[in-house]
Amino acid sequence: MERPSSEVIQENRDYTLFSWSVQSTSNPIHMTKAQGVWFWDGDGNKWLDFSSQLININVGHQHPKVLEAIKKQVDELCFAGPSFATEPRGKLGKKLAEVTGLAKSFFTLGGAEANENAMKMARLYTGRDKIITRYRSYHGATMGSMTASGDPRRWPVEPGIPGIVRVFDPYCYRCPFGKTPDSCRRECVSHIEEVIQMEGPHTVAAILVEGITGSNGLLVPPDDYYPKLRALCDKYGILLITDEVMSGFGRTGKWLSTQHYGVKPDIVTCAKGLTSGYMPLGAVIVSQEIADYFEKNMLWGGLTYSGHPVSCAAAVANLSVYEEEHLFENTEAQGRYLAERLEAMKRKYACVGDVRYKGLFSVLELVRDKATKEPLAPFNGTSPEMQKLVGHVKSKHVYAFSRFNMLWVCPPLVINQEELEHGLGVIEEGLALVDQMLGTPVAAD
Repeated sequence: MERPSSEVIQENRDYTLFSWSVQSTSNPIHMTKAQGVWFWDGDGNKWLDFSSQLININVGHQHPKVLEAIKKQVDELCFAGPSFATEPRGKLGKKLAEVTGLAKSFFTLGGAEANENAMKMARLYTGRDKIITRYRSYHGATMGSMTASGDPRRWPVEPGIPGIVRVFDPYCYRCPFGKTPDSCRRECVSHIEEVIQMEGPHTVAAILVEGITGSNGLLVPPDDYYPKLRALCDKYGILLITDEVMSGFGRTGKWLSTQHYGVKPDIVTCAKGLTSGYMPLGAVIVSQEIADYFEKNMLWGGLTYSGHPVSCAAAVANLSVYEEEHLFENTEAQGRYLAERLEAMKRKYACVGDVRYKGLFSVLELVRDKATKEPLAPFNGTSPEMQKLVGHVKSKHVYAFSRFNMLWVCPPLVINQEELEHGLGVIEEGLALVDQMLGTPVAAD
């Protein structure tokens, strides 16, 4: 006999700690099963997973090919220490080299560990100490990765680690330099050069950026941003590290989001879509030059579960699903439909100030007034209007990530247009309610 959902939730609250929560206010959904783009709660309600959980269930829930690979590996070999060679570890490393154009991978259990080790490798390789990161960024919750983040969640753990220097982002809707994409001279890059000069180029090991910023606003850069940033790194002998934990592995329609811009980083960090969340796994993928350096120099790093065979087997199968089922092509096709709908929402609803998207990676930024761009909710806070929107979406059993004055639309890459249309329709109902609260009429289609 199944236990009541309320009993399971209470047991979780009594004996476990929930992340990023004041524990007494946590209100988890009791998730019991899932399939494709859907999951079910303990009361039998069917939810559309419009956030791919934590923007990681890229191939959808319970994909049989990934499940089969996990079960097969468990039967053959559950664990091997990180100093051992295994078939799935080698296969995965070879595949990652193929799809990224880089050379070798160091495996971790998640994105935060990947970023920690990427910074460490950059410092070892260059002999320099400083890492430049951006203010609107998130690189993980471990001490080093949290310090590297510009995200306000870093505040309670500061001062953190030394050597982190922050710069501004390519946030075109709210350009910190007061420009527009058509009129600016890419001050979002040129000011980084000034920071490098003031810090001393000989002290800067790397620039660490999210390929496309994820949980701090989904900032899609101008097309020439990355070529200019790559040239800047080359000018000063600085490594370019791109964090593709959220934006990589099909989320934007390519293996890496930076592949849209024709640049190759020196180091790529990844997790999430690497296994679609089926098993914990992250990776630091390095260039041939960096790989060659560690042929003759010690790699000062190690993790008990590095190269875990079950995780690597899940990743190999997951990457095969992307190709065999043409999920990148589906991402591009559904992404075009998503873009059209988002742009239509921007025209129709007074509270939609901006929409940003790349493939099935998108966000709506909500405002009180389009002319002033006053956010619908304060930075690092909420408002009655945002609560109304989020509450409505949740009441319709659509699971969508929201933060600040923004609402994300990042469904699994297996979604079809009918499912996408359903979720977007629920969001539009919520936007209409917000416009009513603001006293602004909904524009005609």
